[in-house]
Amino acid sequence: MWEVSRRETERFWLRDGEESKRGRALPFFVTRRRSVAGVYRVMHETNAIIETDIPARLDRLPWSGFHSLVVVALGITWILDGLEVTLAGSITGALEQSPVLRLSQIDVGLVSSSYLVGAVLGALLFGYLTDRFGRRNLFMVTLGLYLAATAATALSWDLASFALFRFLTGAGIGGEYAAINSAIQELVPARFRGRTDLAINGSFWIGAALGALGAVTLLQPGRLPPDWGWRAAFGIGSVLGLSIVFLRRWVPESPRWLLLHDRLDEANAVMADIERRVEGHDLPPPSGKLRLRASARHSMLRIVLAIVCDYPARAVLGLALMGAQAFFYNAIFFSYALVLTSFYQVPAQSIGWYILPFALGNFAGPLMLGRLFDVVGRKPMIAVTYAISGVLLAIVGALFRAGVLSAASLTMCWTGIFFFASAAASSAYLTVSESFPIEARAMAIAFFYAMGTAAGGTLAPSLFAWLIGTGSRGNVFFGYLFGAALMIGAAFVELAIGVKAERRSLEDVARPISSADPDGMDSGRRATVS
Repeated sequence: MWEVSRRETERFWLRDGEESKRGRALPFFVTRRRSVAGVYRVMHETNAIIETDIPARLDRLPWSGFHSLVVVALGITWILDGLEVTLAGSITGALEQSPVLRLSQIDVGLVSSSYLVGAVLGALLFGYLTDRFGRRNLFMVTLGLYLAATAATALSWDLASFALFRFLTGAGIGGEYAAINSAIQELVPARFRGRTDLAINGSFWIGAALGALGAVTLLQPGRLPPDWGWRAAFGIGSVLGLSIVFLRRWVPESPRWLLLHDRLDEANAVMADIERRVEGHDLPPPSGKLRLRASARHSMLRIVLAIVCDYPARAVLGLALMGAQAFFYNAIFFSYALVLTSFYQVPAQSIGWYILPFALGNFAGPLMLGRLFDVVGRKPMIAVTYAISGVLLAIVGALFRAGVLSAASLTMCWTGIFFFASAAASSAYLTVSESFPIEARAMAIAFFYAMGTAAGGTLAPSLFAWLIGTGSRGNVFFGYLFGAALMIGAAFVELAIGVKAERRSLEDVARPISSADPDGMDSGRRATVS
């Protein structure tokens, strides 16, 4: 319920969505009401303008148990994706030897691509629905889809059913990316946004380690019947996903999203509840207010135009970063089991042991480097991690072609490379999720994830399955060189047009489409890093 502390009448002139005292626009009278929470609502018979300090209040908060809940309950998405991708790679031999599926190397590549195609289409569909119907509603739906599809995968009876269920599993994970990343960006204070986002994205490799251990345990000869080991492995995802459903019930809708949709009482209640969880801390006063047109409806076309036309340089940047990391990761990780079995004769049931150190380097990178993205800055850190990853990949690729690396030494090389590459890939998701207006945030994440994955991720598994199938180390090396070139090129793009978003409010980084103030927030001061 709104409590009116004062009422006043003011004259505004609106023209092309902005206040003006000149021109042909007609004046109209409005009545302003102020809530005790600091949200102002300006009423007009055809419009409603909200003046609020809620974004500033979110950004001034210290880290609390609420933020830890958000990280655990929503960050599970990346663990689940890591689990799925690792299982697909680690059980390749078991799928080829399955008396029911009998997949060839080409079939394995096609199934991996079906997962990625599902992720692309799921991201686009659920990304749009997330911006339209809310972050919370959609991250519950996408989790449900994932749980059902991954359980069905364990019951597959032939190649077609296996590919279909992998497609649906990918759709659930792709939708999760859009819903989850937008919610996390909007709930975490600005000064923690970089390190938090990188740590959550890096948790993909916790899932990878779980998948590797599961594969090693369940695929041991004699432990389970020949066609049961890989089925039990896919059950891990369902059990892990079910355990997180309860936690997500306690994660609220984003107050920023509620404001845009004129649900002011709910936004106020959510904000007050979050602030109650940090009682005992001396909070600084909010710095800056935001004026928004509430309940503004934006078509899919307007949202896409906001991404591509309003911010063309950022669109190019997003495509470069996402495309390069998608090809880089999918080229190496999806094909790693095939490299080990084809060139090093590693038994299929032992693949998981080689994934574990690989996963360790990938998780350690974002965790240890994450704070530097908030302190040193986005541009230098993104450029450096991309460039180092590309250069090291070219060097290791040359050593692989020369035949001087054993399976163990190749694994250690990948562990070192992906210490940097994992931070680089995580920063790509950070960039696209904070560089565009709130109305288009989930759709922007989905759009760039889809474009990058379609260009780099969908092609890479099938391409490398074919290159490895030729039996030529030289052919595989040329594939590695192409991935290295993409990473180095993305580093130069970042240096040229990267966004300095560290410690800045999301509304300051990208002005909302619904803003009633041409300058967005009336204060763009940066938060102090702690």
